[in-house]
Amino acid sequence: MAKLLDKIIVVDLEATCWQGDPPPGETSEIIEIGMCLLDVTSGERSDKRAILVKPQHSNLSAFCMQLTTITPDMLADAPVFSEACQLLCDEYQSQQHTWASYGDYDRLMLAQQCETLDIPYPFGRSHINVKNLLALQMNLKREVGLQKGTALVGLPFEGTIHRGVDDAWNIAAVLQRVLLSRGG
Repeated sequence: MAKLLDKIIVVDLEATCWQGDPPPGETSEIIEIGMCLLDVTSGERSDKRAILVKPQHSNLSAFCMQLTTITPDMLADAPVFSEACQLLCDEYQSQQHTWASYGDYDRLMLAQQCETLDIPYPFGRSHINVKNLLALQMNLKREVGLQKGTALVGLPFEGTIHRGVDDAWNIAAVLQRVLLSRGG
């Protein structure tokens, strides 16, 4: 399978969460795959999309709904995780593109949920940790959160924090700035 290097798929996941430990029998699982594409040549962001995912082994807590603004009604007709992963493969050729996220949580969460449910991993091996790349590029002492990261590259944060679709859009903007600063 040939690697496609024209676009980077930028991803941010949201998952069920609780203020403390999950209730008995429940486990954290992905409820949103926020994504967009970053054109490597032009730096243009496109295809901003929220792929909502119906949880199978947990319910949305009040804490989670407040944090993400995602409600049970929004997930009622959403695809299950395996269908969302297949959509990434079919519509975005996700296994052939480099993908990026802000930190390692998304990569690890995705791998864990795929393994737990025995679902093929929807991405290839090429992953960019934008949080780490930004810290290295700016010679920071430690990695910083996304809102601080957007500010450090001179951009306002667009949208709602902890909504995967908006976070992915902002991550792509940070990555674009980091890539531009390395070029030329």
